[in-house]
Amino acid sequence: MVHTLYNTLKEFDSGTGTGAFYSLPQLGQALKLKLERLPVSIRLILESVLRNYDDLKITRTHIEQLANWKPNAIRTEEIPFVVARVVLQDFTGVPLLADIAAMRDVAKQMGQDPKSIEPLVPVDLVVDHSVQVDYFRRKDALDLNMKLEFQRNQERYQFMKWGMQAFDTFRVVPPGIGIVHQVNLEYFARGVHQKKDLTDPRHNAIYYPDTLVGTDSHTTMINGIGVIGWGVGGIEAEAAMLGQPVYLLTPDVIGFELKGQLREGLTATDLVLTVTELLRKEKVVGTFVEFFGEGAASIAVPDRATISNMAPEYGATMGFFPVDDKTIEYFENTGRTPQEIDAFRNYFKAQHLYGMPAAGQIDYTRIVTLDLATVTPSLAGPKRPQDRIELGQMKQTFTELFSKPITENGFSKDNSVLDQAYKTGDGLPIKNGDILIAAITSCTNTSNPSVLLAAGLLAKKAVEMGLSVAPHIKTSLAPGSRVVTEYLNATGLTPYLEKLGFTLAAYGCTTCIGNAGDLTPALNEAIIQHDLVAAAVLSGNRNFEARIHPNLRANFLASPPLVVAYAIAGTVMRDLMTEPLGQGKGKDGKVRDIYLGDIWPSSHEIHQLLKVALNAEVFKKNYAQLTQKGDLWSKIEGTEGQTYNWPKSTYIAQPPFFTDFRMQPAAHQTSVKGARALGIFGDSVTTDHISPAGAIKETSPAGLWLQKNGVLKADFNSYGSRRGNHEIMMRGTFANVRIKNLMVPLQADGTRVEGGITLHQPSSELLSIYDAAMRYIDEGVPTIVFGGEEYGTGSSRDWAAKGTQLLGVKAVIACSFERIHRSNLVGMGVLPLQFMSGVSAQTLNLQGDESFDLEDFEHIKPQQHVTLTIHRANGVLQRVPLLLRIDTPIEVDYYQHGGILPFVLRSLLTH
Repeated sequence: MVHTLYNTLKEFDSGTGTGAFYSLPQLGQALKLKLERLPVSIRLILESVLRNYDDLKITRTHIEQLANWKPNAIRTEEIPFVVARVVLQDFTGVPLLADIAAMRDVAKQMGQDPKSIEPLVPVDLVVDHSVQVDYFRRKDALDLNMKLEFQRNQERYQFMKWGMQAFDTFRVVPPGIGIVHQVNLEYFARGVHQKKDLTDPRHNAIYYPDTLVGTDSHTTMINGIGVIGWGVGGIEAEAAMLGQPVYLLTPDVIGFELKGQLREGLTATDLVLTVTELLRKEKVVGTFVEFFGEGAASIAVPDRATISNMAPEYGATMGFFPVDDKTIEYFENTGRTPQEIDAFRNYFKAQHLYGMPAAGQIDYTRIVTLDLATVTPSLAGPKRPQDRIELGQMKQTFTELFSKPITENGFSKDNSVLDQAYKTGDGLPIKNGDILIAAITSCTNTSNPSVLLAAGLLAKKAVEMGLSVAPHIKTSLAPGSRVVTEYLNATGLTPYLEKLGFTLAAYGCTTCIGNAGDLTPALNEAIIQHDLVAAAVLSGNRNFEARIHPNLRANFLASPPLVVAYAIAGTVMRDLMTEPLGQGKGKDGKVRDIYLGDIWPSSHEIHQLLKVALNAEVFKKNYAQLTQKGDLWSKIEGTEGQTYNWPKSTYIAQPPFFTDFRMQPAAHQTSVKGARALGIFGDSVTTDHISPAGAIKETSPAGLWLQKNGVLKADFNSYGSRRGNHEIMMRGTFANVRIKNLMVPLQADGTRVEGGITLHQPSSELLSIYDAAMRYIDEGVPTIVFGGEEYGTGSSRDWAAKGTQLLGVKAVIACSFERIHRSNLVGMGVLPLQFMSGVSAQTLNLQGDESFDLEDFEHIKPQQHVTLTIHRANGVLQRVPLLLRIDTPIEVDYYQHGGILPFVLRSLLTH
């Protein structure tokens, strides 16, 4: 709807004519505010709020509150943010599509047109999470892995094909194209959008900035080109698709000043691991981080995107870089049209949003500074991405962690066995610290030509010096875009990577998401038999427990060239700064020790090849034909029609969230009485712990259900691929093989039992968490989950909240929550409650045999106090105050409707 509020509808030269836009400079004049002092990210959201003003969902008050943003105000105000588009990956996109299909079923049952349930903004789904590295170190690995992918996922792909014909604004990018975030960066993002409005005859189109949310936490990668966007759960994304604003508390904005420049030989990965460590210590969870300064201006867009990508790892909502000349240069190099680029540049200049801010120009909540010259070669691990390790400390750190207790991030092993050699069943010697997976993978680094070219150059020098990679190490190359293959081929580096085992295995999110494929049975058997701490190195962003492979306990994030180097070394028990990688030939042809410094590429060598990597014509050609007639995708046939027929499938099932749906919501619970603890967990419980994405264990509730339904172990696929079936996902909730429930007594040796088990009360029977939850539901007993600090960090996995709800959990009580997971719990009608500072399940000495009451939330207000009454087994009562983490007024509505999906459905069917 066109409006002229504050006389802000103005004209500008789009480069091809006159365009209209909602002017922030004019808004500043009208409100007598210096908007140019606001962070750039806040101003871009302000533009959306101004443009979408309708005096219903978005009012003058919303506009004026945000325009009056103060760096250190108390944050109580809610921003209704309407996004331009939504992006999905297939693991999260399939259950989202299933939910919307189920909404259409409800519309039809109520005698309404199913088409009333339709995405109101463009939606792009990229199929990038389904491929696994089953085949590797062979020329035909890509072809074989894709054929297997289609064979495994045919039912899911048929469902997507139905979605493409049923919904007008729903587009699917098929398998084998790339990773969603790299495709988003290289292709989807257009800088500015334009929309014709027939109610305003004066202008051809209204221009507005590209903004989005995505169902993957690393959606923030798009912040590297000045686009506002972040990851949300599928639950929130559905609401955004169906016309709801994304609601957020007005954020703090942390200014991150970059000074100086990186030293010779340093990579973007080293920089991003340093930034991640620094910002985790700064506690930036839930804030916007906005980069500025000369150092930020000097960084190329792929390096900016690498830093932005890791925002979930440092905990921020965004890691934002403003638009400047480097952004425009990237758009030119990746094949955007001159008309698009002119409109992009001219629009941002008209809004006074163009250029990298210098020190002192903007008012931030606080400022963090990093001198780029202080960055050192780094890895991160073995269990969390924020645990940076300097390259020279790697061997020593692993040695120390080997014997440190689990509570200190260690492995609680006896140092006397650290160097002991064992033999697999097929005679291969294996030790603790041996690298068994080395993968150039993930959206973070495979979008960055500088580090991929560095990996190729290092491989070239290594091969020329006679170095090799042991054949038992599972090596793979899985780029985020087909363009990567083009420039590795064009620079002649592909054959050298292949000689070291890094053959092209897939275009997609493989090892980083848990799709590394399996190790050999002999390796698995030896690891389990001897309780070995074996390792993986990957150029990814996630290394949480059991994510990469259930049997690999030490997983290290590294730059692509370091991944290749460690694959050659074969172990993390070698100091690459002082010890040789292996034996090879020097320039004189004599056999000698070869060190990392002998094969590390120089910045000059990398820059010489960069012009080949950024070739606009290659990008245009790649994205001109996303599918080819006769390929595997075009042969998939989906059903026709506006509603789905839900054929019998172990992949796709009609979601249970709208069973017995009524237009009037049921009265919401005002107290919880006699609840039992389903689980008591420690710090840093991730969404991987709550809702795994990797392999399904045969003996797990999900594995047993699949077998009962005629699925062989070889066809289990992964939890991620089966997210369209709630029967699998609720059985997989809290089923991670490494999760530790503190209710379960210690083992005889003092270590914690691992896996998704609990004690049912009052029977004290040891059961899987799923079986205990079902028994509690049958008994009519509500349940509560307890957690520590940073509960729900990691991937923005909606099933971590959906599964929690389906297990009958009424509340999650934790010391602190990760942003997306807290929001998702509210979105599913589960209460997120927070202990007061200094209080935890441990300080309260909770054993798991207590019962609990929750009171004082009859009339819910955001962030009110709630009372937890603990009934101890010895009869003692204790009352503990908690903070209700329903943070905003709209979240109160969501909770009272039983969740965001029933709320949105009622809204759509009413109108």
